[in-house]
Amino acid sequence: MRLTGVPVELDAYRAEGITHRQFQAFDLSGLDFVYLPSSLAPLADEPPVGRREFVEDDNRGAVSREPVATLDGREFFLSVKGIGSTVDPYSTHPLDRAHAAELTDDPDLRERLLRPPADPEPRMITGELWLRGSPYGGQGLEHARTALRVSERADLTSIGGFLIAPVVKVCFLPTALAERIRRLYWYRQYPGRIVQELRLVPSNVRVYFHARNTLGNNVRHVFDLFSIDGPGAALRFETNFARSAVAMLTLFARTLAFDAATGKYSGLDFHDVWLDKDAVLAPDGAVYFVDLEGIDEVSLDRGEVRERMEDQIYRSLYEFMFAFEQVEQERVRRFGEAADRRSHFERVLEEALRDDPFVRLRRDGRHLEMVVRNRCQEETFYFGFRMVDR
Repeated sequence: MRLTGVPVELDAYRAEGITHRQFQAFDLSGLDFVYLPSSLAPLADEPPVGRREFVEDDNRGAVSREPVATLDGREFFLSVKGIGSTVDPYSTHPLDRAHAAELTDDPDLRERLLRPPADPEPRMITGELWLRGSPYGGQGLEHARTALRVSERADLTSIGGFLIAPVVKVCFLPTALAERIRRLYWYRQYPGRIVQELRLVPSNVRVYFHARNTLGNNVRHVFDLFSIDGPGAALRFETNFARSAVAMLTLFARTLAFDAATGKYSGLDFHDVWLDKDAVLAPDGAVYFVDLEGIDEVSLDRGEVRERMEDQIYRSLYEFMFAFEQVEQERVRRFGEAADRRSHFERVLEEALRDDPFVRLRRDGRHLEMVVRNRCQEETFYFGFRMVDR
């Protein structure tokens, strides 16, 4: 498959970095780069060593058009997080070099930014402190380390059935360049190292938000891109989506661990990241979480565990159901196999969760419930969550 999207050409600069420990045995010399827009070239001391074409993904990311690796039998594309943003964070003004020059009183830095020729397209990384741990348009080391830590917990792409797009490498921007970028800010200056995450993703199709290609705004394009050409393929797509999305909704249960020394329970939870904008779809419908910086381990007292598990389901349940509805409407539109909405959803869930070790389905009168188990096999934490009412 070749990805579609708005083309983005980026300059490659050699860079040192931190490699995912499961990939250290492989030759990853081809990833010893950071990829930056030409607008930043005047701030670098050394010229780029090459240029590569990507397609736009999200506000500050890009993805290769062609696959670069195969993991678990699936093709993956190179994703770069931290390539710069195209708009001012506090207005709709394009974020080009001329606009960035207004942010500094340093005459040398301003002169560099105003050197001709003008940018072919606006895109900049700045030193503005953004979202607690990143520079606006770029990525911060603290967030990148969190994403790498979560990646290293996985069996390549799966944490107990929760699918991730792994960070293979965290690369550091050249020091002099990063220091000049840091001096371009509006109000608050980012203090940490500026890096890029090099990730492996199954596509650039997000669920609903923060991208041009999503289920929410162009489900017809998604069906075409993924060659969903019959009712059977559409049903498999729905089933794989449900299986992987339920794994996301129950991540805390799937990673639950008990620490006898402290008497506390720990598991993975989400912070400021969401199914609709921070996950991408594989061609078969499986959803992979890609922005791992917002996933981290939390430690709780016994009395808080059950509530956290249930809250985690509610947190992304609407986004799961919204996306499922878009796929189902397109399935019916294309292939004309309408079915009772609730009955069809029940059948999809039954197939999706048939072999799930942590979630079972149970009928309780007029209700279909998910019975959520956990990695600790603590039966006192098992609970039912109503998914369909009849």
